[in-house]
Amino acid sequence: MNIFRLAGDVSHLSAIIILLLKIWRSKSCAGISGKSQVLFALVFTTRYLDLFTVFISPYNTVMKVVFLALSYATVYLIYMRLRSTYGSDNDTFRIEFLLVPVIGLSFLENYAFTPMEILWTFSIFLESVAIMPQLFMITKTGEAESITTHYLFFLGLYRALYIANWVWRYHTEGFFDQIAVVSGVVQTIFYCDFFYLYVTRVLRGRGKMSLPMPI
Repeated sequence: MNIFRLAGDVSHLSAIIILLLKIWRSKSCAGISGKSQVLFALVFTTRYLDLFTVFISPYNTVMKVVFLALSYATVYLIYMRLRSTYGSDNDTFRIEFLLVPVIGLSFLENYAFTPMEILWTFSIFLESVAIMPQLFMITKTGEAESITTHYLFFLGLYRALYIANWVWRYHTEGFFDQIAVVSGVVQTIFYCDFFYLYVTRVLRGRGKMSLPMPI
C-alpha cells in the first residue's frame, strides 16, 4: 500500500466520522441529504459482499466493517433516531435518475459478467454520483454549515488522493483499472466548484458557506 492510498482511506474515514459526530453532537440532521447517505450505504453493501469469503489483509477487513457500520449508523440516525430534524423538503433529488443508468451501465461495462463483478462495478459507478443529492440540497437551500462542508471537503480529498494512488500504481506496478479511474475522475470533477468555494469562503472563517445568488 502506498502513501496516497493510505491518505485517501484516512480522508474517507475522516469524512464519515465528521458527519456522524456532527449529527450525534447537534442531535440534528439539518442540511444533510439522507438520500446521499442511503446511496453510500448501498455502495459499501454491494462492494463488500465478499467480506466473509475473501480475505486480503486485516487492514482491508477492518476498513470494510468500519465503513459498513458507520454508513448504516448514519442512515439510522437520519431516518429513525433523529427523523424529526431531517429536512426532507429540501432533499428532493430524484435518485432514480442515478440508479437506472448506473444499473444499466454496470451490466454493459464490467470485467466479468457474474453477479459479484456486476455488483462491484455497480458500486464503483454509484459512488461517483452518490454525492449529487447532497450537492443538490446545498444548491437548493443556498448555504451549508461549515461542518457539512468539511465533510464534503474530505470526501473530495479522498477521491483526489485515490487518483494520485492510481497514477502511482500505474508507474510502479503497471496497474490500471479503467472503471475505477474513470469513475473516480468523474466524481472528483463534481467537487471542483465546491473546492473553490470551500477555500475562498469556509477557510476564511465564515460559519456557513453561502452560494452566490444567480443573476
